[in-house]
Amino acid sequence: MTRFTATRPQVVVLDLQIPPPSGVEVAATVLREDPSARVLILSASGEQDDVLEAVKAGATGYLVKSASREELVDAVRRVAVGDSVFTPGLAGLVLGEFRRMAHDPEPAARDGEQLTERETEVLKMVAKGMSYKQIAERLVLSHRTVQNHVQNTLRKLQLHNRVELTRYAIEQGLDD
Repeated sequence: MTRFTATRPQVVVLDLQIPPPSGVEVAATVLREDPSARVLILSASGEQDDVLEAVKAGATGYLVKSASREELVDAVRRVAVGDSVFTPGLAGLVLGEFRRMAHDPEPAARDGEQLTERETEVLKMVAKGMSYKQIAERLVLSHRTVQNHVQNTLRKLQLHNRVELTRYAIEQGLDD
């Protein structure tokens, strides 16, 4: 007898305009149940409010439906490894909104843990929008080591994903 084991998807691709619950609500639920999940929104809407709601729910990528097949496949692959992916023009919108929200209180480090110099260096590169692969090449590290630094930083800052991490870094002025 063959046994099948259920596996969780690496990337969930959602449309915002689905019958209730909305794509944003589904994204939030998926991420609440499995914080390691990655959500890519594929939507006809490129409206600022829709994009920001998706990002606030934890989506790590947002493409408009006019994206090519190649762009979609590339976005799924990049989101799967932890990169944030946005249709050109929307990334600036998201970063601008995070800068505007910079007056929000910063997350406190757990148990007084401080970021190491390397974690801070990786954090700065994440804030600049660099992929794990790009960071690994720049710092002459393995892709997995970069992922470990990001995960340690997320844990220390009590954050949940790269979007929140990027927001934190921008608020701290680490994206300069």
